[in-house]
Amino acid sequence: MPRQNDPTDPVIAWAEWSQQVLRQWTQALQAAPGGFATAPGAEGRAAAPMPTGWGSAASLTELFRQAGGQAVTLDPEAWARIQREYLQEMTQLWQQGWRVQPPREDRRFADEAWASNPVAAFNAALYLLNARTLMRMADAVQGDAKTRARIRFAVQQWIDASAPSNFWALNAEAQRKAIETQGESIARGVQNLLHDIKQGFVSMTDHSAFEVGRNVATTEGQVVFENPLFQLIEYKPLTAKVYERPFLVVPPCINKYYILDLQPDNSFLRYAVEQGHRTFVMSWRNPDAELAQATWDDYIEQGVLQAIDVVRDIGRCDTVNTLGFCVGGTMLGTALAVLAARGQRKVQSVTFLTTLLDFSDTGVLDVFIDEAFVRLRELQFAHGGLLPGRELATTFSFLRPNDLVWNYVVGNYLKGESPPPFDLLYWNSDSTNLPGRYYAWYLRHLYLQNELCQPGKLTTCGMSLDLGAIDVPAYIYGSREDHIVPIGAAYASTRYLGGPMRFVMGASGHIAGVINPAAKGKRSFWTGPDDHFPERFDDWLAIATEHRGSWWTDWAPWLATHGGRLVNAPRSFGNRRYKPIEPAPGRYVKVSAEAALATLARGGSTV
Repeated sequence: MPRQNDPTDPVIAWAEWSQQVLRQWTQALQAAPGGFATAPGAEGRAAAPMPTGWGSAASLTELFRQAGGQAVTLDPEAWARIQREYLQEMTQLWQQGWRVQPPREDRRFADEAWASNPVAAFNAALYLLNARTLMRMADAVQGDAKTRARIRFAVQQWIDASAPSNFWALNAEAQRKAIETQGESIARGVQNLLHDIKQGFVSMTDHSAFEVGRNVATTEGQVVFENPLFQLIEYKPLTAKVYERPFLVVPPCINKYYILDLQPDNSFLRYAVEQGHRTFVMSWRNPDAELAQATWDDYIEQGVLQAIDVVRDIGRCDTVNTLGFCVGGTMLGTALAVLAARGQRKVQSVTFLTTLLDFSDTGVLDVFIDEAFVRLRELQFAHGGLLPGRELATTFSFLRPNDLVWNYVVGNYLKGESPPPFDLLYWNSDSTNLPGRYYAWYLRHLYLQNELCQPGKLTTCGMSLDLGAIDVPAYIYGSREDHIVPIGAAYASTRYLGGPMRFVMGASGHIAGVINPAAKGKRSFWTGPDDHFPERFDDWLAIATEHRGSWWTDWAPWLATHGGRLVNAPRSFGNRRYKPIEPAPGRYVKVSAEAALATLARGGSTV
């Protein structure tokens, strides 16, 4: 065919490129430790002997040491086995040639454009073979668990970033779309790229489709208290009768509270109100210059403990029911331990949603945390300052890069698509800063030294803490596929609390597992006996019972038993001491992380 004689033909060019890549990988993977090897040429002929390169066990060990430290070795036998398996699979792939079909189970290559383009299909198959081999290499590394996890994480990041689908010149689907749209998709992609460069992050959704207070965070209520750290929102009752004991929700301060109040049909806060609870939520301020010196103790004393006292006052009750989500749960658990150490009983029950009290298993986040990293952060924030919210958001996105980074790079820039409106992703992009001293303390005493679960080890607000002194009823929820709070880590809380407990596991991940509206009846949850918590999570799971639908339907009757008697719903917000300030969702939640950071330069405030 004519194209076979045309060196400028793009198909021939990419075929030659693929062969070059194949030869390079062959050289790397055939190089035996300390010796020479031969690799097949482009036409299957034997090539000249090649000296050992980076493919040897010794040289790869050096590369892995750069990622994981000096205590890294690579078993020569394991490496030899990986070489053999790679060569066998590569030989099979090469024999298929341009007849290879892309793996449809990988959604990056599922479009028909990959199958109809033999070069693209071959590149996809070659990439996946190389990716599998790299991960086998990472798994073969010998070292301590943390070092091996770091190497796996680093290798996985490189694999995900180097996928041919991430590059226009290699993405058959993007090329087909450019042809079909006569180049319009390329122009839109450039516009999307320039827009995202200007805003400082990759767009995951159509941000213009949402506005806090207009179509997210719309449950009716009033701000009834505020201080420099938070606003307290009280919601309007939706039932004629309410439980006499009010209900306080403590969300994470590393995100905005309205993940619990996205839309009316998936709002956890609205659901609590519909169940007859007089519901309050803390809306944390997006830290600006005024909070640049704020500490963990400030967030406990002037934050959680202050909110508990205000809700007790408004509800005219000695005790309140409480709920903490993620870091909000860690702060709530700390606050309850402070109250217990002071001999004060102000809380009737506590719910922990995807919460770490024991930080011995922090999942993939553990790869970042060691003495050197924590010490660096302590030095960075020794005199205060703010950790930018965008830095936190980027870190969490790269825990799932294919879903939260490269998927949008491909769609927005290579294919020129505009991401559809999605309330959860809008919230995910609405980041918050953290006070530097708070952040460094949190890393040191919880993530690195795991002191909260050690009786008497941690001092907060002047009190020595013991989680075992928290003797109130506790509802503990963990998500099965949670990559931030692993399910075993959520279950570990059952070992430390001193009161009666109920543990429930839900399906899905950190956010989707929690935000699972009862009315939709999706997914499943698992429950076990409330008086029996084996040491190992797997032993609990073996005796647990699966239920269809949302865990909300299990939690609601549990909380009702701690609500007290039913009384007439209040006709007004707050009380004489704490009067309404402004309608929900209030001012604090509307402040962006970028606007809050800008106050450092001018020394002002956003509120």
